[in-house]
Amino acid sequence: MDEIEFVLPEEIEKRSFAIISRELHERKIELRSEQEMVIKRVIHTSADFEYANTLAFSPGAVEKAKELIQNGADIVTDTNMGLAGINKTVLARYGGSVHCFMAEKEVAELAKRRGMTRAAVSMEMAAKIEKPVIFAIGNAPTALIRLYEMITDGSFCPAFIIGVPVGFVNVEAAKELILGTDVPFIVNRGRKGGSNVAAAVCNAILYELGR
Repeated sequence: MDEIEFVLPEEIEKRSFAIISRELHERKIELRSEQEMVIKRVIHTSADFEYANTLAFSPGAVEKAKELIQNGADIVTDTNMGLAGINKTVLARYGGSVHCFMAEKEVAELAKRRGMTRAAVSMEMAAKIEKPVIFAIGNAPTALIRLYEMITDGSFCPAFIIGVPVGFVNVEAAKELILGTDVPFIVNRGRKGGSNVAAAVCNAILYELGR
């Protein structure tokens, strides 16, 4: 217990971000101002400073995501964990909602019938939303692959893609597909990511809007 420091609950997050800023400085890592809070919140979520080097942003990505949210865009995730982690109260102030279609009966039936993953089919369901959609993918590379297929065949164009699935099979290749599109993106290169990271990216943007 001698190593435990007493910190008031309302000070914990503030203290954590101060530590992150100090350690980035010690590592001689300088962040672009428009990307800073996204990267720091991902590090805060994961305690992994490698994200400072692997998170990739299309030009003006953060401002584009803010603009979409301010104009009422919805967010679609590929996991209920991601859905749970995104601050829906802040998003609702701008007229947006968060969706996850993974547990829907129709998605499961279509996926089984067509020999596809539920994540891929859920992207098709999301494409039916009649407003701009930000995709926050933290688990399933097949979701990114299906989005890429719809982009390239001209059947659907997402407003924005947060591509941070974690894993070993097709994860890196799926992310590289998105990096090669004209769709605005925030993508983490490599194997790392997760639903918590996808939610952290969304929340960083939402909280920046509230400042």
